[in-house]
Amino acid sequence: MIKAIAIDDELPALKVIETFCGKAGFIELEKTFNKPSEALKYINKFPVELLFLDINMPSLKGTELYRSIKQKTMVIFTTAYSEYAVEGFNLNAVDYLLKPFTFERFMQAADKANNLLALSRNQPKNDEHFLYIRADYSLIKINTAEILFIEGLDDYLKIHLDNQKPVVARMTMKAMMEKLPAQNFIRVHRSYIISFNHVEHLRNKIITIRGEEIPVGNSYEEPFLKLFNR
Repeated sequence: MIKAIAIDDELPALKVIETFCGKAGFIELEKTFNKPSEALKYINKFPVELLFLDINMPSLKGTELYRSIKQKTMVIFTTAYSEYAVEGFNLNAVDYLLKPFTFERFMQAADKANNLLALSRNQPKNDEHFLYIRADYSLIKINTAEILFIEGLDDYLKIHLDNQKPVVARMTMKAMMEKLPAQNFIRVHRSYIISFNHVEHLRNKIITIRGEEIPVGNSYEEPFLKLFNR
């Protein structure tokens, strides 16, 4: 069972989620909140695996609430406004439900969350060798040892791999850095993350990896050189 809560300022919307969770059979909706402040107090005290979270709430936007949560929690955003979709996915949301949504569409999102949770539960806690990335409507397992560098492209990341086709995923640089083993990866530019293991040489603030030239940004130069020289 997935331990979940729902947050929405509209009570009828909460009732819909409560009904759909009951029909799904694998989601335990522990609480519903129509006041974001009360939801935050609950989240800070109890572990929550999944949030159903409305974005457009008058007292606090759902995206801001999610950013403030310290524990790692999956989120499915719900809203009546499609213009919030990009912002929701930039926060690495499991899915985005546009109101009014059907039970079938709800189950698509719920199944994604269930699959992600199953992967995280089966993965050893000390395993830092693999990432699970959502791309092309599926989960892709990536060996971090095969990552050469990661390139930021607007709302997407292009993951360059050793002797493989790059993987393109909707994700932020910050979210990616949180997933990568810190001892092997560092951000060297607002648009680039590199693997130390594949650096061939550094010259005039230009890193070369597999013949590709990657610039070192001014604000990233000092921390990169400290680690590189070490």
